[in-house]
Amino acid sequence: MSASGACVLCAVTLTSPVGEILLRGCEKGVHTIDIKLNTDKEESVHPVVLSEMSSELQRCVDWLQCYFMNPESISALPLPALHHPLMQSDSFKAQVLKTLLKEVGVGKTVSYKQLAEMIGNPNAVRAVGSAMKQNPVPLIVPCHRVLLSSGHTGSYMGGKGDDIKVWLLTHERKAVELNPSQSGKSI
Repeated sequence: MSASGACVLCAVTLTSPVGEILLRGCEKGVHTIDIKLNTDKEESVHPVVLSEMSSELQRCVDWLQCYFMNPESISALPLPALHHPLMQSDSFKAQVLKTLLKEVGVGKTVSYKQLAEMIGNPNAVRAVGSAMKQNPVPLIVPCHRVLLSSGHTGSYMGGKGDDIKVWLLTHERKAVELNPSQSGKSI
């Protein structure tokens, strides 16, 4: 923290199977995760440049490495602390994102309508969609697990990351099929 009390952000860029991922955070936790479009995809997850980072950013790197290697293993890891202002609030959007994080495990999916019902507001389907668009920490808060009621994947990253959403869902499904006893909560 700076003398003014504002967070001092650090950043680290990782390679991954879905392209480069930019993490930003402070000593209290992760603020944002940005999946960069049109970047090289690599099998392993590692920092592009080794640099000093907070323990919470390092925890996020470790979590992402486990996720991409063996997604069902993340349930055994502590979640990185999330310190984005949205995730610190009690807003409707924060409630949607926190419910998704807590209730929809690896290899599971939920529709926008089901998620609206889970938060006790079945008429808020569009507002749930808006919350997904503003998710500051995708992958950790798994907005890729939210589908249309028809079962179609819908749009991801404004429609520009639809192939990434399909890859993530397939990655999780394969892992769960290999080890069904480790899968997340059913919806």
